[in-house]
Amino acid sequence: MSPIARTEDLDGSAGPDLQAVTADALAVLQPGFEGTTAPAWVLRLIDEGLGSVALFSRNVASPDQVAALTAQLRAKRPDLLVTADEEGGDVTRLEARGGSSFPGNLALGAVDDVALTRAVAAELGRRLAACGVDFDWAPSADVNSDPDNPVIGVRSFGADPELVARHTAAYVEGLQSAGVAASVKHFPGHGDTAVDSHHAMPRIDVDLDTLRSRELVPFRAALAAGAKAVMSAHILVPALDPELPGTLSPAVLGGLLRAPVEEGGLGYDGLVVTDGIEMQAISGTYGIERGTVMAIAAGCDAICVGGGRSDEQTVLDLRDAIVAAVKDGSLPAERLADAARRVRELAAWAAAQRSGAAEGSAPDTGIGLTAARRALRVTRAAHHTPLDAPPYVAAFTPMANIAVGDVTPWGVAAELERLLPGTRTGSYRTADAAEVLAAAGGSRVVAVVRDAHRHPWMAQALAGLVAARPDTIVVEMGVPQSEPVGSLYVATHGAARVCGEAAAEVIAARD
Repeated sequence: MSPIARTEDLDGSAGPDLQAVTADALAVLQPGFEGTTAPAWVLRLIDEGLGSVALFSRNVASPDQVAALTAQLRAKRPDLLVTADEEGGDVTRLEARGGSSFPGNLALGAVDDVALTRAVAAELGRRLAACGVDFDWAPSADVNSDPDNPVIGVRSFGADPELVARHTAAYVEGLQSAGVAASVKHFPGHGDTAVDSHHAMPRIDVDLDTLRSRELVPFRAALAAGAKAVMSAHILVPALDPELPGTLSPAVLGGLLRAPVEEGGLGYDGLVVTDGIEMQAISGTYGIERGTVMAIAAGCDAICVGGGRSDEQTVLDLRDAIVAAVKDGSLPAERLADAARRVRELAAWAAAQRSGAAEGSAPDTGIGLTAARRALRVTRAAHHTPLDAPPYVAAFTPMANIAVGDVTPWGVAAELERLLPGTRTGSYRTADAAEVLAAAGGSRVVAVVRDAHRHPWMAQALAGLVAARPDTIVVEMGVPQSEPVGSLYVATHGAARVCGEAAAEVIAARD
């Protein structure tokens, strides 16, 4: 008998059943992989107990291909959870190469129609379910209280906790009505951060009363709406735990999220999944093996891994680290078994949703564009005149954060070219007004920006353009924090494909 399979210690006392421990260790992992078909190692580990797999844009070529991939995976295990980070808006995996058919959260918050938010989420869920995805790492329940936040921004419904709460709840209801489990994130709230946890450890220095009246409000609403999962944040909140980030903190997960309401907690007993365990906020300090063990010990039930680490050896290393921690007593076998139980219970719920789904649930394919049009905020100056010729589009392009990625196209140029053939475009990482004006020649300028208030070079170039050409049209596709400028100013509240389409209709006077 191999050491990993023994069930009795040398002194004759009962020890953990290490075969069961190994299966539980695989059950809690949610790894990604390369390719548009399942590698042999993934299929083998599913046979051995792997509970979930995660799909990223690298796994997506078309809806039919994704459906074939998930069918291939479930041929090994019908109750396998298939997860994706599909928020719609700026963060899309299913439509990464063309742009999302749905505006993101900030656009929905700008409209502030919970029925619309619920309908958008239901249609997004329907499309995920049709592809075989049954667990979505969405929505973001973060309150974007810091407008300079480098990673949340338009992924949040807004800066008002009550607004964020009602739309988070509506999104959860819509998504889960399609049989797709929602995972509200990033607990206990990532909105008041000036650091991206993909790169380093963010810190939120507010007191507990502020957390309860701001960050926690949307999470309470989401849990009341029946959210099937909560995603932890790799952020340090000294008011809760001065040493450990949320993902690794028993005080945050056990003492706040799971503690009974009468004891000051949220009373949550469902599945907790980590944010990407390979993100630098965890891996840079603890390493992913140790971080994984600490996360499970703290109260996490599933480990998201694979955004940047997607190979077989990573999964085996994590499995072995979990098993070793159980063997040496640093991770109680009961805690691991409890985590695996929650994963299997969610998988059973998702499988029941698939088997009970009504055939041909009515699609609402236009709901995303409808929402994007309603989200526009348009300011026309007195001297504005409609375009009468193809313009020059100057796209001021900031460095994309890792959550958004740099694969997905954004802007208005493609849609303007469709409406106004002959439209030209240029993309600028840094620029001054003179460079843009030289490229534009005699054409009218459409300046497209994204969070202009966060990028001094962008704000300076935009000011120079408007000063030189008062008829410049400005499209802000991030958080519209700056004052409207130009003869026509369009705030889209996001950079999804449908947001660009809606803006182009206004610019070309098709509204």
